[in-house]
Amino acid sequence: MNVFWIATIGTSVIAFILKFTGHSIPQHWLDNPRLQRVNALIPIALLSALVAVQTFTSESKVMIDHRLAGVSVAVLALILKAPFPVVVISAALTSAAIYNWL
Repeated sequence: MNVFWIATIGTSVIAFILKFTGHSIPQHWLDNPRLQRVNALIPIALLSALVAVQTFTSESKVMIDHRLAGVSVAVLALILKAPFPVVVISAALTSAAIYNWL
C-alpha cells in the first residue's frame, strides 16, 4: 500500500468522524443564536472565496481576464438590485463577449 492510499483512507476516516460528530451534537448547542448567525454566513464566505480563486487565478498564477469583467457586471447588477437570473445572464454574456473579442 503506497502513501496515496494511506492518505485517501485516512482522509475518509477523518471525514466520517467529522460527519458522525456533527450528528451527535446536542440540539441545545445548535439552538444558540450566535452559532446560527455564523452558520448562515459560512456558505457566503465559501462561495465568495471560490469565485475569487476562479476569477483571479489560472494554473497557480494570478491573472486578470474576461472573468473579471463578468464578475464586475454581476456586482453592478446586484448593486442595482437586478433579479438573480438577470445577474447571472448578464455576467455570462459579458464574460463570453470579452472572451470571444480577445
